[in-house]
Amino acid sequence: MSGASRNEVEAIVGGLRRSALLGGLKERELKRLAALAKVREVAPGVTIVKRGEKGIGFYVILGGSVQVRKGTQTVARLGPGDFFGELALFDDRPRSADVIALEPTTVVVLSRWEFWGFAGERSEMLRTILQEMARRLEETGRVGAS
Repeated sequence: MSGASRNEVEAIVGGLRRSALLGGLKERELKRLAALAKVREVAPGVTIVKRGEKGIGFYVILGGSVQVRKGTQTVARLGPGDFFGELALFDDRPRSADVIALEPTTVVVLSRWEFWGFAGERSEMLRTILQEMARRLEETGRVGAS
């Protein structure tokens, strides 16, 4: 896969803007990040992320919807603007869940090395990402009450 085309960049910027993870970035930063990303079209029923596999990046949903499952249990249903796989940005542990497309779905994929090349000098963005990750961990019961 190569970097995004000019038309894809505009579509990606719109999707990233809706994302809680990256929506607070300035337009210029969104465009720069979008140019590094790849767009992937996924058919219904296709597993995008498989539990136990090594993660190398994260995904933002531009269109469609996915189901996040651990075994046979559905943990979440995500749609446009939602993201998954963000923990892969910080370590290379195996994925903790399966993510399966429920309908034709378009995702933006950003690899760990592209992300860190972009985020390395943007401490505000990293703080926002870590806050959102902490919120998600708390919601899923992985973090106890303080």
